[in-house]
Formats: sequence, C-alpha cells, structure tokens
Amino acid sequence: MAESDSKSQEKKEQTIASLGEFGLIDHLTKGFAINNKSTIKAIGDDAAVLKSGNMLSLISTDLLVEGIHFNLMYVPLKHLGYKSVIVNISDIAAMNGVAEQITVSVAISNKISLKAIEEFYEGVLLACKKYNVDLVGGDTSTSLTGFAVSITAIGRINRDKVVYRSGAKNKDLLCVSGDLGAAYLGLQILERERKVYEVDPYTQPKLAGYDYVLERQLKPEARFDIIEKLKNKGIVPTSMIDISDGLSSEALHLCKESNVGCKIYEDRIPVNILSQRVCEELNLDPSLPALNGGEDYELLFTVDINDYDKIKEIDDISLIGYICDLDQGADLIARNGVEVPLEAQGWNHTNNGEN
Repeated sequence: MAESDSKSQEKKEQTIASLGEFGLIDHLTKGFAINNKSTIKAIGDDAAVLKSGNMLSLISTDLLVEGIHFNLMYVPLKHLGYKSVIVNISDIAAMNGVAEQITVSVAISNKISLKAIEEFYEGVLLACKKYNVDLVGGDTSTSLTGFAVSITAIGRINRDKVVYRSGAKNKDLLCVSGDLGAAYLGLQILERERKVYEVDPYTQPKLAGYDYVLERQLKPEARFDIIEKLKNKGIVPTSMIDISDGLSSEALHLCKESNVGCKIYEDRIPVNILSQRVCEELNLDPSLPALNGGEDYELLFTVDINDYDKIKEIDDISLIGYICDLDQGADLIARNGVEVPLEAQGWNHTNNGEN
C-alpha cells in the first residue's frame, strides 16, 4: 500500500514544466502508433516524413505565441512575419530537404490593427520570395489574450537523401554551420532596453553598435545554402538538427536519437567577433550563449570521418567535435582540457521561457 501511495504521489507531483517541451511531447504521444504505410517518420524529428510518389514529403509545424516567443514592444511585425517562416522552413533544411509550401494561421487580438497585420504578412511575403516558397493556405481567428502564429512548412527530398537525427555513429565528425550565440545576445540587448523604457518612457533605446546580434535575433535565416554546399561536395550528413534551443540541447537530441555519445571542443565553437564584444560588455563567457542560448537556426550535423577532406573545404562550416560510443558520455571539452557533461539548459517553452 505504501509503494502504491508513493507512486501516486510521484504522479501528482509531475507537472508540464517538469516534463519540459520534449518530455511533454513524449508523454502525450506515447500511445499513438503509425497506422498508415504512407507514414515513414512521425513524431521525434525536425519534420514528419511521408511517402509521396518517388519522393518523400516533409512536414513541420511551429506555434509562436505573444509573450512567450516574442514581445511586440520591440519586435516589428514585419520581422515577426519573416522570422515565423524561417523558424519552420529551417526544420525542412534540417532533414536535408527543400521547402516548397507553407500555410499560415493567425489568432489576432483587438490591439492588432489592419495595418499591423498587413506588415506581418509583408514579412511572410519577403521570406517566401527569398526562399521560393508558396503560401498555400491557413486560417484566421480572434484572440482574447494576444497574437499567435502557427505555420506549417511542407518540403520534399529524394528517398535516399533524407537525414534524420538518429543516424550518427561512432567516429563521425560533429559539425555546425555559421556562428552561435548571437541571437541570444540580441535578445538580451532588446530586453535590457525594454526594462529601461519601462522605467523611463522618454529614454531613447541604445541600439547603435548591436546591428549584428539584433539582426540574428529579429531576422534569422534558414541555412539551405549549407545544404546546397554539402550536396555539391557529394556529402550526405549521417544525422542533422537545426539549433533552436542551444548547441547543448541539440547535441544531446542527436545523441539520444542515435544512441551515441559525443565530445565537443569548447575552443572550436564558432562565435562571431561582434558577439564576443557584446559578451565582454555583458560580462558573459562567449561559450554560454552559444551552448545554451538558442534561436540561431544554424545546422548541427554529423558526417562520416571519410568526408573530412571534403568538409574542411566548405566555407562557414566548423568541425567542433566527434561522435563516440554511448558509454563514453556526451561532454564538453573545456579550453583547459577538462571534460564537463553537456547539460540541456536551452530555452524551455513550457516553463514561461525560463531555463
């Protein structure tokens, strides 16, 4: 009886916040099975994978909610429209695919004017034009609490080129595109100026000199250019994920899905010089935003060790570590040579944005 009471108490104490975003998804969907032969990959990757003739279709959906994912006090609606598309089609890139269509659904509160929602769709249009993506549908509704956006991205990929999170193997090279941490730093600058404004509304925000980190936060890009560069070199990654929740979290996702460990060298993590200067101003170790910040939407991927000579020739890709056996752990090798276990300290959507 005591054991039963203990299990009951443990179940009562479990909360949405304690489960975290991915734990909640696992918890809610564990009873669902694949019933259709056309479903190749369901929940658990950057996008679902469905049979579609001689090709595979890729489908991904994201929900952005005012006050949780964005603050309209400092996020222009045109930028929000652009970023909303990027957040979704980046998932298609992470499957090694090409984005082709999106649907856009919005819930609009009475504080949003017609002009404002037009600006949002101007941003959506800019992203569609840049990435050659068609807007093919969606929905609109009213909201009593704030603005919300849900976008579904649809893409395609050859059957033998699709890349999952689960394909990493021992001795694979761990690579990342671009640089990391800038989007988090841009958010810190915006939040700092918001707090100053709330104290003194007549104070002009001090944003000069922060162009790079602000743009990375407000107007990220999807790295289909990296997918094209890999294709041109004849490289198909063994696993891949986009970096939305921080390098540590995404590396651990790859390790979990592939049943492997990894070693990441701290001194090889790419951080832009402009980001480093902001870190100095904010008294932050540059590795912290890179490891735990998120919203960079760069690609973290693994390649076979035999592709080393090819991968090192590609611009804007950094070799940051390697895959090892599961029992060797998932660690950060600090600059002083000490191995520290990686921790998933990225942004938690189910905990009001708290890490």
